[in-house]
Amino acid sequence: MKRKEFLRGLGLIGISSLAIPIINSCSKDGDSSDTATGTDSGSGSSGNCSVTPSETAGPFPTITPSSLVKSNIVMDRTGVGFTIKITVKNTNASCAALKGALIDIWHCDKDGYYSEYGGTSMQSVNYTSVHFLRGRQTTDDNGLVTFTSIFPGWYSGRATHIHVHIYNASGTSLLVTQIAFPEGTNSAVALVNASTANGYTKGLTGYTYNASDNVFSDSVANELATLTGSVSDGYVLAHTINVAS
Repeated sequence: MKRKEFLRGLGLIGISSLAIPIINSCSKDGDSSDTATGTDSGSGSSGNCSVTPSETAGPFPTITPSSLVKSNIVMDRTGVGFTIKITVKNTNASCAALKGALIDIWHCDKDGYYSEYGGTSMQSVNYTSVHFLRGRQTTDDNGLVTFTSIFPGWYSGRATHIHVHIYNASGTSLLVTQIAFPEGTNSAVALVNASTANGYTKGLTGYTYNASDNVFSDSVANELATLTGSVSDGYVLAHTINVAS
């Protein structure tokens, strides 16, 4: 398993049954579909049968993931509606769908903050007592899990991303990885971060792109998701992760 150094940047500023519609939306942007160049990536590593690269869990991993079994991870966070669809395949079975795997995900809110942490130089705002934007689901017969969330923001030193930890049905860790987002003028990342009406106030000034990100800069191809949708209707992320189980 390759190792990535932990981040040292400071955190920056910072419905129950949500489908795809946005939360607190006023803007109307046209439909868009993101790919590796800013328009359709496929589902990450779905085109081959090699194990998806491992990455650091980062400085903000979920503390007790087994207590967060839920598909709607929004809680009190607001932002552009976001549906996350992750398919897990087993490289030891010719990349057949892996049923019964435990999938933990976590990501920052629109302002770049994580729950369960804070009050330190790494993240100034203290969210140690809350658990937003973290959840666990079990893959179905098709190896699929679905989460309802809000579109992640960003923070110093990192591109937009989602953390994923995959275990087998017995709870043995199979892979820790991260999901990258397509970038470009009409990408979801660009359009969402321009959506001040939905609370994304930082824009992309000071943003770290995938090519300069200390996790994704070596190679992002097998970690890059497909995004479809719009700011007004919400976005859907689709991504395939391959593990050896």
